Amino acid sequence: MNEKNAKSNVNSLAIFNGHPKFKEKLHVGRPNIGDRVRLLNRINDILDRRWLTNNGIYLEEFEQRLCEQLGVKHCIVMCNGTVALEIAIRAADLKGEVILPSFTFIATAHALQWQEITPVFCDIDPQSHTINPWQIESLITPRTTGILAVHLWGNACDIESISKIARKHHLKLLFDAAHAFGCSYKGQMIGNFGDAEVFSFHATKFFNSFEGGAVATNNDELASKIRLMRNFGFSGYDQVDYIGTNGKMSEISAAMGLTGLESLESFIQLNRKNYNQYADELSDIKGLRLFSYKTSEKCNYQYVILEIDEELSGLSRDTLMSILWAENVLARRYFYPGSHRMEPYRSYFPHAGLLLGETEKLSQRILVLPTGASVTSPEISEICQVIRISLSNSREINQRLREKESKVSLVGS
Repeated sequence: MNEKNAKSNVNSLAIFNGHPKFKEKLHVGRPNIGDRVRLLNRINDILDRRWLTNNGIYLEEFEQRLCEQLGVKHCIVMCNGTVALEIAIRAADLKGEVILPSFTFIATAHALQWQEITPVFCDIDPQSHTINPWQIESLITPRTTGILAVHLWGNACDIESISKIARKHHLKLLFDAAHAFGCSYKGQMIGNFGDAEVFSFHATKFFNSFEGGAVATNNDELASKIRLMRNFGFSGYDQVDYIGTNGKMSEISAAMGLTGLESLESFIQLNRKNYNQYADELSDIKGLRLFSYKTSEKCNYQYVILEIDEELSGLSRDTLMSILWAENVLARRYFYPGSHRMEPYRSYFPHAGLLLGETEKLSQRILVLPTGASVTSPEISEICQVIRISLSNSREINQRLREKESKVSLVGS
């Protein structure tokens, strides 16, 4: 170990002018690649065939493999997860108001608002971080046409309770499953629930197709409509039967997806190994909670989620994030500050936060740590050492940061 980068006390922290622990930045969600040789062979075959898009052989094989992986009748792949979500929403004939959590990536809300559907934000369960089914019913109005629930971190939301509410009120039910590929609920793979479930295969996901997404459903009629909508509504060479857009996935993306599927289990095993190491090395630190996954279910372990309790730990989430960033550990604060606090929703619903108490609290506490194939076991130990030093010296760090801010203010004035 390079001694100048060693982290043993507060003075060694880069935020106080020590040397950064890592020369290269460690990202959350750096892409997995899989077998490069097999990928390049597929790409060369695509170039030789000169069939780059429009339902080529690789796309057809990719969809078939996905159906087998998920155990679903239909899996329609798209150019990206957002377009997949928008098409699923339109195909399901959602309109008026749709209930969803605010604690999600902004694309979930945008996919509704883009189609002039009003997103109605619901609070979350503080333990699962997913939409609280017991608050959904209080938000249902005569204009409500559906529920758009989100599986977060690879952890399924309470599908059973939400499904009962949807049936009781005759609402459509979609799931944003962007985080949940390869995960299960009560032994059944995510992709089989509601009217449809939508996946993202973006480069930052543990399983990616460079850029891509998919809609999984067991509804034949809905699947047929989605396939039309993905390709401008074409049902034949010169026949358009429905309004549509260009949501098609390219052959090269499908080739990447097929290559990733071949390494899927190894990606998951590595994520699990990393998660367990973080859990072991951070288990005894006061004021930290590592989000836990149900060992009875399949999980992709894609995210390592810390909750920082400032009162117990002595440091705020944002202070700890600043310390890690100075060390070139680019931890992320998902999904800060909550969709309801982003535009246009904060202008449309300025008082939404009054009904989203758990969302407001959680968005101030969450920190996502680097994992995946680009992070090594020694690097995880070093990340944990920085966290340990920071929280065990929280009082001194807060004092020095206040002094640092005061000096900056004096210079500025």
